[in-house]
Amino acid sequence: MTTQRMHVLLVGGAGYVGSQMGALLADQGAQVTTLDNLCGGHRDAVLHGRFIEGDLADLALLSQVLAHGQFDAVMHFASFIQVGESVRHPARYYRNNVVNTLNLLQCMVEAGVKRFIFSSTAAIFGEPAYTPIDEVHPRQPLNAYGRSKLMVEQMLEAASGRWEMAPAIRCKRSSIPPAR
Repeated sequence: MTTQRMHVLLVGGAGYVGSQMGALLADQGAQVTTLDNLCGGHRDAVLHGRFIEGDLADLALLSQVLAHGQFDAVMHFASFIQVGESVRHPARYYRNNVVNTLNLLQCMVEAGVKRFIFSSTAAIFGEPAYTPIDEVHPRQPLNAYGRSKLMVEQMLEAASGRWEMAPAIRCKRSSIPPAR
């Protein structure tokens, strides 16, 4: 399937990485719909496609968007990412990063959307045992941010064979160039 015929739902697409992905997808000819609650992103960062302001905690909205969108894939960049805050408010991170991802996956399954790309973090590895860190490095996150992302990765690994979804694809952590 080429991106020229794809319709992609970009959750968290008003943040830096998500908005860059939206621009790349649009440049490749994909139809892009962005869903973002704007708590960490900016409406003016969404320069391509349709924008829906909404939250992954809103199951009714998620179901409606996914049921009517005819999406070929969902790309997930919506998460809380502040390490210090995750230490002070871990439940907030588990609720947003884990529970809301489960909401998204549930609604995707109900809508028949089978392709999913999840943006994770190197924080799942904790203190490096060696460098460069690779995909087989021990996973020992040091904070709720890293643990919440690892929980989602584990959830995807466990669910990909049981739910009617294609195996989960993680964004390669080293594939996003640093901000300049």
